[in-house]
Amino acid sequence: MKRRDLISSVAAATTVGLAATATGASAAEAKANAKPNPSTTGARNLITDVPGIKVGNSQDTDAKTGVTVIIPDKPAVAAVDVRGGGPATRETDALSPENLVQTVDGIVLSGGSVYGMASADGICARMGANNRGFSMGSAAGVPPSPILPTACLYDLANGGNKAWKESPPYRELGLKAFESIGEDFALGTAGAGYGANAGGIKGGLGSASVVSKEGINVGAIVAVNSLGAAIGPDSKQFWAAPFEMGDEFGGLGSDELKAGSENYGKALQPRGNTTIAVISTDIALTRVELQRVAVMAQDGLARALRPIHAPFDGDVVFALSTEQREMPEGFPRSYMTLRIGALAADTLARAIARAVFEATALKGSKIPAWRDL
Repeated sequence: MKRRDLISSVAAATTVGLAATATGASAAEAKANAKPNPSTTGARNLITDVPGIKVGNSQDTDAKTGVTVIIPDKPAVAAVDVRGGGPATRETDALSPENLVQTVDGIVLSGGSVYGMASADGICARMGANNRGFSMGSAAGVPPSPILPTACLYDLANGGNKAWKESPPYRELGLKAFESIGEDFALGTAGAGYGANAGGIKGGLGSASVVSKEGINVGAIVAVNSLGAAIGPDSKQFWAAPFEMGDEFGGLGSDELKAGSENYGKALQPRGNTTIAVISTDIALTRVELQRVAVMAQDGLARALRPIHAPFDGDVVFALSTEQREMPEGFPRSYMTLRIGALAADTLARAIARAVFEATALKGSKIPAWRDL
């Protein structure tokens, strides 16, 4: 029997067996009456539906920029995949599988391009002062080293007041975001997506979650500042429409969507563009398995934005495992890694659409929000 058929047989047998146990019916009757167990969103439809994850936002309304922090309850296994031609990142090399540290203390997403990398500084100091971080030993007076990979998007030319000279606001914004962490947080014009634009309309911060039929929790959070468009040409319909769950970004469907190689909606304006994201699962994965999940999750960007991964983009996707549960039994690890990666890509596509759907136009800006079209 081929592995594909084996996997299908195991899944079918599990469903039938559970149905028969619950009703007292025979296996044949249970098979005839069995109904599919579709995936659903988590309770909040946010990345914080993944147990062990909290998120905080802060923004500077004058500078039109912001910061989002993703903090696991305990150090989490992490990986990263960088696809954009112009990334602004910190500590991504530390996530290579062959390197020393295997977990992170948090992930920071920020506006501000290279200036935004300072958004992790205050958080790092706060964590170190509270004895959180990597340490080779406990020498008196030597703080641990918090591991806080960071990715930044370019929002410097969005009309905000960037006359900060030698005092960019990002260290303080990072600390404010860290101090606000919780399970609920704002979407749209908030956090790292506060000053973002997406293909000629307002971008923003988006998040989504899914609970698979196997009980796997996957969540995504993304700051969308893309060169490419999230909607079709002369349309309000999202490229991510086929993956929508319920009416989480308007329920407009995809019947009228048409894609052409020369038509991406609003006129493209190459500058500094970046879509930066974190996906997370509660299933315990190795660093190498998470790397594959991060690679697969990048497909979510391609499903939701046209075009993507351009020379002007700094697209980055981080992957986290909170290791709350082991892999479901009865399936090869490689198959479940594939399953989680596929879920991550779909969930990230939905989060991108939600970012644009929830965004509101900035005061005084000529860039319209999706809802204003």
